[in-house]
Amino acid sequence: MANYLTTDLPGIGGEIRKRIDDFFVEEIPLYQPCGSGDHLYLTLEKRNLTTFGLLDKIARQLGYSARDIGYAGLKDARAVTRQTISLPIKNASNVEQLDIPGVKVLAVSQHKNKLRPGHLAGNRFRIRISHPVPEALNRSRAILEALKCFGVPNRFGEQRYGVLNNSDRIGRAILIGDYVSAMNEIIGCPEKITDLRWQASAAAFRAADLDSALDLLPEHCQNERRLLTVLKESGSPGQAVLAMPRKLLRLYLSAYQSRLFDYLVDTRLSAIGELWLGDLAYVHHSGACFAVCNPTAEQARADKLEISPSAPLFGHKVRIAGGEARVVELQLLETEGLILKNFRLPKGLSMEGERRPIRVPLVAPQAEADADGIWLSFSLPKGSFATTVLGEVMKPAI
Repeated sequence: MANYLTTDLPGIGGEIRKRIDDFFVEEIPLYQPCGSGDHLYLTLEKRNLTTFGLLDKIARQLGYSARDIGYAGLKDARAVTRQTISLPIKNASNVEQLDIPGVKVLAVSQHKNKLRPGHLAGNRFRIRISHPVPEALNRSRAILEALKCFGVPNRFGEQRYGVLNNSDRIGRAILIGDYVSAMNEIIGCPEKITDLRWQASAAAFRAADLDSALDLLPEHCQNERRLLTVLKESGSPGQAVLAMPRKLLRLYLSAYQSRLFDYLVDTRLSAIGELWLGDLAYVHHSGACFAVCNPTAEQARADKLEISPSAPLFGHKVRIAGGEARVVELQLLETEGLILKNFRLPKGLSMEGERRPIRVPLVAPQAEADADGIWLSFSLPKGSFATTVLGEVMKPAI
């Protein structure tokens, strides 16, 4: 059962993403392009396309390597999204030839540096919830007001954990070197797979029939095919798992970090803005952290959402809090059978870790009704997810 900060306020139920136009996301830039430099900044609007899919199509059409293209953040596929990318100034004249279905060029400028992940202040959302309860507008406004006052739990949420909801389990298995379990989770549990060919392939794999598992895999399961091919050739689960793309392996490890962080958020949900002695408080305007030596003196800043308690994305260099927060953080590691050194991995997979606030400000929230449902509008800082706001507002309707 989901945990809610606004558990005393009834939800509105309903559905999201009935249509592509029901979900709109726009990047809030960290800085504006200066108008000169070696990099071309393109602000684009895309529909029903992942960010990586967009970058691949641009690279092919304009003659760039995908590695040359910069981006600040990843955006949803099933949505209308606006984001900025950067290109080396070479081939700039080819931008006029850009012709990708569902993609519009909204603005073009120049800047001195390539865009990097994280070069954004946040994201602005406008989302329709269809078929809510009749009292939806008043309920939505009450919940948004509470979130504006107390902050939004900064969970990663279920979208972080993959279509089979097991990316974190894969990450944990890789972290501790249990490659057999990692392999089983990557291929998937047949009972949880809806694609019939993938389901049959997973069943064959469970029956130790590698040839049939390879033959039955659908075309879109390229990473799974790579794993099984290496396993067949080498007989080594470790070689098979580590032969997968580094970006994907890091995604699995990051999902495990995220699951542990979400657990720590839930442990403090009932008093999410309360500072403890020894907390590492996160300063929202700068991203810095400091040790809380006098919670009473600092609580006024927390009440104004200038600062918040933080929790670790565990890694071998992450700073652990003091006091009661330290006990909670280290107890979670102990429960998982880990120490921080476990996150020091070979072959480019090592994870240093960082602190992350357990809540974030909700900026300019609004709720409006139309004939089809409720429109929610709000902004969140970078790295935070609209799904938490939607979960708080929708809940199972009562």
